[in-house]
Amino acid sequence: MAKKTIEQIDVASKRVLMRVDFNVPMDDDGAITDDRRIELALPSIKSVLDRQGRLILISHLGRPAGRGPEPKLSLKPVADRLGELLGGVAVGFVADDCVGQQAVEAVDALTDGQVLVLENLRFNVGENTGDSSFAAQLGALGDIYCNEAFGTAHRDDASMVALPNAMNDKPKVAGLLLEREIRFLGDTLAEPTRPFVAVLGGAKVSDKLGAIRNLMTIVDVVLVGGAMAYTLLEALGRDVGSSKVQRGMLPQAQQIIDAAAASPVDLILPLDHVCGKQISRVTPVRVVGESIPQGWMGLDIGPETVAQYVSELAKAKTIVWNGPVGVFEVPPFDVGSKQIAQAIVSATEAGATSIGGGGDTAAAIEAFGLSDRFTHVSTGGGACLRMLEGQRFTSADLLDEVD
Repeated sequence: MAKKTIEQIDVASKRVLMRVDFNVPMDDDGAITDDRRIELALPSIKSVLDRQGRLILISHLGRPAGRGPEPKLSLKPVADRLGELLGGVAVGFVADDCVGQQAVEAVDALTDGQVLVLENLRFNVGENTGDSSFAAQLGALGDIYCNEAFGTAHRDDASMVALPNAMNDKPKVAGLLLEREIRFLGDTLAEPTRPFVAVLGGAKVSDKLGAIRNLMTIVDVVLVGGAMAYTLLEALGRDVGSSKVQRGMLPQAQQIIDAAAASPVDLILPLDHVCGKQISRVTPVRVVGESIPQGWMGLDIGPETVAQYVSELAKAKTIVWNGPVGVFEVPPFDVGSKQIAQAIVSATEAGATSIGGGGDTAAAIEAFGLSDRFTHVSTGGGACLRMLEGQRFTSADLLDEVD
């Protein structure tokens, strides 16, 4: 069943407790270096404010110890940036804690159309432990619960699970971003238009093992790149030189290869490689075929592989991409990922549905300036991967369904 969204509920004069994902990167001086997660929450935020709701935003930031305030992980810079993105709207902020008398008084002082940011949830140990008493204190602050934090949707943190349970007699709805994530990832995986092609990259087979196993029951073609490809290639007995290999995962890699061979799914591995002596902009570079000499490591897919993968993507009607196929942060090893991204854009323009996974994949798509040319780019790396593994999220199951 589809989840009820914040736009489907009356918020006028109501206290809306919205769990957002404002876990944004900051430099050593506390300046935000990428505010995309704040920007992506703006439609839900504006929906509440424009309809004269009283908005209370809660989020975590980083990994504090849970023993009280840590100035470098305060959400104050986030509150300030949100005000700027809202065009100079005054955004209230509660320092030091997200519960307690100061928070209660600040919420009570809210009037219609105002917004307040509470301090980092993880300053309180109850957030990470899923503590019900902590959740009850949060729940008392709101009349409506809204989950807009896809990035933590796979976690059982207090604000994700215990909080909606504590607000069981109150409306519990999805934010617009969360609803979009669940709709695209959930519905697309459940009923894909074929051919369905998955591009899987990244560093470790261990990180993608569950996703590979699940996707191999759904997709028609799996295109593999990134360092994880070298564990699979070594399992096949190929020479991979000094490439990164998870040797402890070789039995599982062989199982994946055997399962693909016994299924109708085409598991396609790189034919050639762009190699370097080390991960560096100034390292010697060479393109090699299937066998990589010792002293060289595969850092990107080669031109033959790119051509083959582009050909497969051109035929696709549904595409999921999770994990760069090379070290895209370090030129010239960004070429393969860039060409894969461009091929997915071309397929999208020809009518395919394209989904870019969160984390490094989203960062690569953003770096290439192609975010708005995918059908959907996920905001949550870990959450996206869990959905590709076929997992259900308790945090989403707790939300109200459309009547």
